[in-house]
Amino acid sequence: MQMQQVQYFLALCEELSFTRAARRCGISQPSLTSAIGALERELGGALFSRKPSITLTGLGRIVRPYLDEIACNASHAREIARSLMPRVDAMES
Repeated sequence: MQMQQVQYFLALCEELSFTRAARRCGISQPSLTSAIGALERELGGALFSRKPSITLTGLGRIVRPYLDEIACNASHAREIARSLMPRVDAMES
């Protein structure tokens, strides 16, 4: 599982449109579709029903909180690393 796949999944959860989610993520719609498909294969099932409209499947609803947590933890790790960077550089000198 790649961090980008997690971000694309969460964008699609919010937008419920492959086109809008792709635009939001700054990628093409086919790239988003491909990444979601790869994530679905890795997790063993469909995360979204695609017709008649985009909705989360049961599996999608189950994994969403975990993927939310992954994204949140990654964001916190970046924030911590950035805040510590001047101190770490000073300690290494």
